[in-house]
Amino acid sequence: MPPGAPGSAAWMQGLIDALCDLSSRDALTGLANRRSFESGLAREIDRVARSGEPALLLLLDIDHFKRVNDTHGHAVGDLVIQAVAESLRETVRPMDLPARIGGEEFAIILPNCPPAFGLTVAERLRIHIEERVIRVGPSQTLGVTVSVGGAYAPQWVRSTANLWMERADLQLYRAKAEGRNRTCLEPTPVSIVSAEEKGLLFGTSNFGEFE
Repeated sequence: MPPGAPGSAAWMQGLIDALCDLSSRDALTGLANRRSFESGLAREIDRVARSGEPALLLLLDIDHFKRVNDTHGHAVGDLVIQAVAESLRETVRPMDLPARIGGEEFAIILPNCPPAFGLTVAERLRIHIEERVIRVGPSQTLGVTVSVGGAYAPQWVRSTANLWMERADLQLYRAKAEGRNRTCLEPTPVSIVSAEEKGLLFGTSNFGEFE
């Protein structure tokens, strides 16, 4: 219950704050949920367009998670998801936003992350999860790995959250195709500007005059 006398201003504000937090958090892991993540993603891509500061988006997927559920049951699957979430909390900065965006899918927004450090940061996350021993019973432990894909928001360009996600998701797909338990980042930190982004940048879909 919120602090303060029931019905008081402090009690009501505490109740509102608790409800807002509940609506923005994933119930299983306590990380940001997809709704909160999408809001953060839109804010960050706007900030990059205004300031030009680099920002990295990482997408993570637990490798062979269906096998964990099929072999050990959904209760153990939940423990694995919680363990991966805890690993993310232990390795990100306070300014970063880790989120659970699907069943075994996670994402992290990393503001002000220079391209020179992107791979190092992503690999530290991946290795930390790989090395984690997950206790799922009195005498039973499991280990899991993740595939990681990442992309930088195009600097000084009014892009969209969906395009940023698509770029990171393409790298996640590449990590899986290359054997999983690996990190793939976009080859260049400054992405090629798409036709849609040019339209957003110049305020028109007809940008031939700028080419």
